[in-house]
Amino acid sequence: MAAPRHVYLIDGSGFIFRAYHALPPMNRADGTPTNAVYGFTSMLIKLIEETGADHVAVIFDKGRRSFRNDIYPDYKAQRPDAPEDLVPQFPLIREAVRAFNVACVEMEGFEADDLIATYARQATEAGAEVTIVSSDKDLMQLVSDKVGMVDMMKNRSIDAAAVVEKFGVPPDRVIDVQALAGDSVDNVPGVPGIGIKTAAKLIEEYGDLETLLERAHEIKQPKRRQSLIEFAEQARVSRQLVTLRDDVAVPIPLTDFAVQKPERETVLGFLEAQAFSSLLAKITARLDADSPQAARAPVEAAYQTVADLDTLDRWIAEAEEAGVVAVDTETDRLDARGAGLVGVSLATAPGRACYIPLAHRAPAGKQQGALFDGPAEAAAERLPGQLDPAQALARLRPLLADPGVLKVGHNIKYDLHVLAGAGRRLTDDGPLTVSPLDDTMVLSYVLDGTAHGHGMDELAELHLAHKTIPFSQVCGKGKSQISFAEVPLDQATAYAAEDADITLRLYQLLRGRLRAEKMTAVHETLDRPLVGVLTEMEAAGIRVDAAVLKDLSGDFARRMADLESHIHELAGREFNLASPKQLGEVLFDEMGLKGGKKSSKTGAWGTGAEVLETLAAEGHDLPARVLDWRQLAKLKSTYTDALAAAIDPGTGRVHTTFSMTVTSTGRLSSSDPNLQNIPIRTEEGRKIRQAFVASPGHRLISADYSQIELRILAHVAQVEGLKQAFADMRDIHAITAAKVFGKQPDEVDSGLRRQAKAINFGIIYGISAFGLAAQLGIDRGAAKRFIDDYFEAFPEILAYMETTKAFARKRGYVRTPFGRKCMTPGISEKNPNLRGFAERAAINAPIQGGAADIIKRAMIALPGALVEHGLKTRSLLQVHDELVLEAPEDEVDAASEVIRATMEQAASLDVPLIAEVGVGASWASAH
Repeated sequence: MAAPRHVYLIDGSGFIFRAYHALPPMNRADGTPTNAVYGFTSMLIKLIEETGADHVAVIFDKGRRSFRNDIYPDYKAQRPDAPEDLVPQFPLIREAVRAFNVACVEMEGFEADDLIATYARQATEAGAEVTIVSSDKDLMQLVSDKVGMVDMMKNRSIDAAAVVEKFGVPPDRVIDVQALAGDSVDNVPGVPGIGIKTAAKLIEEYGDLETLLERAHEIKQPKRRQSLIEFAEQARVSRQLVTLRDDVAVPIPLTDFAVQKPERETVLGFLEAQAFSSLLAKITARLDADSPQAARAPVEAAYQTVADLDTLDRWIAEAEEAGVVAVDTETDRLDARGAGLVGVSLATAPGRACYIPLAHRAPAGKQQGALFDGPAEAAAERLPGQLDPAQALARLRPLLADPGVLKVGHNIKYDLHVLAGAGRRLTDDGPLTVSPLDDTMVLSYVLDGTAHGHGMDELAELHLAHKTIPFSQVCGKGKSQISFAEVPLDQATAYAAEDADITLRLYQLLRGRLRAEKMTAVHETLDRPLVGVLTEMEAAGIRVDAAVLKDLSGDFARRMADLESHIHELAGREFNLASPKQLGEVLFDEMGLKGGKKSSKTGAWGTGAEVLETLAAEGHDLPARVLDWRQLAKLKSTYTDALAAAIDPGTGRVHTTFSMTVTSTGRLSSSDPNLQNIPIRTEEGRKIRQAFVASPGHRLISADYSQIELRILAHVAQVEGLKQAFADMRDIHAITAAKVFGKQPDEVDSGLRRQAKAINFGIIYGISAFGLAAQLGIDRGAAKRFIDDYFEAFPEILAYMETTKAFARKRGYVRTPFGRKCMTPGISEKNPNLRGFAERAAINAPIQGGAADIIKRAMIALPGALVEHGLKTRSLLQVHDELVLEAPEDEVDAASEVIRATMEQAASLDVPLIAEVGVGASWASAH
């Protein structure tokens, strides 16, 4: 059995009563009441589907008496008996748990809370994360950095901050407060006259219950002082009653909680016996969806064009019954935010899909009679057989927002933008929202990383042996290409409905692999919830001052012209600086510089950055000035000119697109425009960030993880020296220099620290002696000695590197601390250069990928944390280890604290996470 990584402990008794009171009476044909069974089973299904845990158990109370009644006979004595129609449902609920192949635990003499406390302790000691599914205040004493709680009914997480809000003290002091305040529900006596708030103040002042009772005579209020003295023993008894036992000899080992797929006949038989027809249909569909064989089986497609509202209503009802529907949009252009919605396709089962055309028109120039005068596109005749867009979207809106129906898309962020825009433009009810959702492109990436591409066409051939209809087949190519809005309805239906059908079939296939390949947690806790977060960030965009960019472009152009003149003077003639061929002739043919190499294919001299940097290092002025000219040219063309062109005239903001499925380590990438590669180490690059500004009345907040990759290295390699240095908040580079160079920390000067810093960061990327020598300007022998000394000082790092390379050679991938697979192609190459590159990538991937996973966790948690504190601050950008947010001026301080706390609590490592937060009117001043 694999060790647990994330354990869900469900408070079964709490679920039962909440389910019973939430639903009206229900009975089977034989008269047995089933409302609590139905509600409990529905919640269990939801939890199983949504959790990323690898170990799950439901914990029940065995009976009314426990060891606490031996301590205090009246404990829970006044509790009423369970409702008469609930009693026969208790055994059925336990049967439901077992039918779904979930561990079910109860034990005579102990309450469910004691078993939960025991399993939570065992799980955390095994290194696992624990989530307790309950709203029971008695369980809040267990909350820690590794144990959290979730209230499923309110969809609310309960962390240490929530416990403080409830009790006025942190979790480790909850039992002292409860002992003083007592509990009328459980008949815990406490101290008369003392409530939760008073108890919290007393414990905060005196530290703990025993100290308070010993010093009760110091209490100034006479009545309170007398109560504490008189009822001191009662308070001590109460503390025994409220303290959860975490040392119970539990009847089932934690390893038996490993998540397992339910047996088909057992679970369907149980649901059928209870006459839960809707749940039966959903679970049947889920089990079928989890079957790779079913997903790969040849399918006879039946696609329909929806031309009237009655037909649309039938498809919507079918989607609601299925519980999962694939959704795809067709548009008149590729830009998601500016595209017009042409149609929507739905798929409810393999081979069963429809297309809802909304805005198809006759091809430009071939109209049978224009509706109005104007440009060709605007004047084109609307084709018959289509629904009114506003009416169709009004019908689709409830389905898209239905929490009981999962909407699946392929690159669904695109569809979310299109639907939101269509809702704003075509209806009075604002943007169309889609939730809950999943994405087959993201699913594929989670499972296979960069082993292959994740486009629908490629995945369809790879997994389904199906060749999809090419876009060029329906719209043409090149100059003859038409808009999808001009495609006839029959061809549009075949193409669009197939997209939805393939999406659903891929979902069924890929979703079934998650659990088997132990990738559920990565998908459910990292990538899937991030889709919605990124969609909101893309829609928000970031304000850009076009005037600043214009000034920068002008400045860059003037400086480029000056450099060009100077370079021509150095060369003795004019030539085209942008021409590598002409530059090579000047440098090597005319000036006679040494070290040039000609291409075997073209015969031209090589003039890449590495060649010019080598020549510049040798003291040659012309190549150094060409490097300066190239840098300015790139800044001007790639950033100042391109960013100005990318400003949305409607919002005054730049809206980048974040890609989740490109990099090998899980990092996000940015495009159209790329905002992640703006240089920050040069003065010119920092000037570009001055153009990114806050809206009036707002400020930008930049939050950046400090040395996160070194912290992850310390964690994954268990480097005791680095762990201690981070724990003590000491200068990590000075500590490294002291260890490597045999100095005392106070003897480390700036030069030694700089060398240690180069080694620290270089080691993460598998730097060689050659690379370190070039970076520090020393000979290769000295660089090798530095690296050898480094590994002698930190032997755990060398062990980690060798273990990681061996793992990669065996598996073809490595994993981040959070379970993400990072592919390592070339790890077994015979060519030592190619193999060395792959080995360095394998060493770095868990570290860089771990950093990417941590900031994703922070991004997912931030929106809820900000809303919970009543803040309007919103996320705008993510650039590797940095988040950029925009906050109203009056909430900057509060938002900064929430952001810092959320980022620092995003993961539990063996070293502290530190987030540094800056504020400014521009990105440059905030960073």
